[in-house]
Amino acid sequence: MIKLSGEVLGGENGFGADGTALLSLCDQIAKIVEKGVEVAIVVGGGNFWRFRDNKDLEIPRSASDTLGMMATIMNARLLAEALISRGVEASALAAHGNFYFVEPFTPSRGKFLLEKGKVVVCGGGTGNPYFTTDSAAALRALELECDVLLKGTKVDGVYDKDPIKHDDAEFFEDLTYDEVLKRELGVMDLTAITLCKENELPVRVFDVTETGNIVKAATGKTIGTLIHI
Repeated sequence: MIKLSGEVLGGENGFGADGTALLSLCDQIAKIVEKGVEVAIVVGGGNFWRFRDNKDLEIPRSASDTLGMMATIMNARLLAEALISRGVEASALAAHGNFYFVEPFTPSRGKFLLEKGKVVVCGGGTGNPYFTTDSAAALRALELECDVLLKGTKVDGVYDKDPIKHDDAEFFEDLTYDEVLKRELGVMDLTAITLCKENELPVRVFDVTETGNIVKAATGKTIGTLIHI
C-alpha cells in the first residue's frame, strides 16, 4: 500500500494536477509492477480541497471533509487514467459516491484486481468525516492484506520536529509504534498509527519527491524511517 498526498500530484506548487509530476509517479509505479509487486494506492485530496486550508469559509467540518473525499475520488480516477496511459492496468475504486466515476470498493474486489496484476487506486477516504486519508490508507491496507504501508512525504523520513524549520531536528531511521504515539511525532495521524500498531502493519516513511524512491521503498530497500512493533 502506497499513501500519496494530493499535493504530490500537484507538483511543485501542490495545487491541481501537474502532468510532469503525475507521469513521473506513474513511470515509477510501472517499474514496481514489472517486478511482480502487487500495488494498491490511497491518494489524498489536498491539491483540490482540504478542511484546514479552507477554515476561513466557516463551512462545517463534516461538510468540508465531504468535499475533501470528493477531491480524493477525482485524484484516484486521475491517477488510474494516467497509469493506463503509461501502459499500466489500473482501476479507481471507492466505497461510496457515484460509481459512474469509480468502481465500488470491496476488499474482495480489490484483492481480485491485485491478483490480476492491476494497480488498485483507492479514493474517497474512509467514507466518513473527521478521518484523514492516512487512516484510510491503514484501513485499506489491512482490508487488502498488504505487507507494508509506504507513506510518501516531502521529507526523507521521520524527525523529532520539522526539519525545514529546525536545523537541529533529529532523524529517526527506526521507530516503534509506541515511540511515535508517545512523542506525538505527527508523521501520520494517531488513529492511523494505532490501527497499524494493533494489526502489526509496518509503515515506511520516505521522500516520494525524489525519483526512484518509490521503487526502492516497494522493493524492500532501507530508505526513510521504518515504524514497526
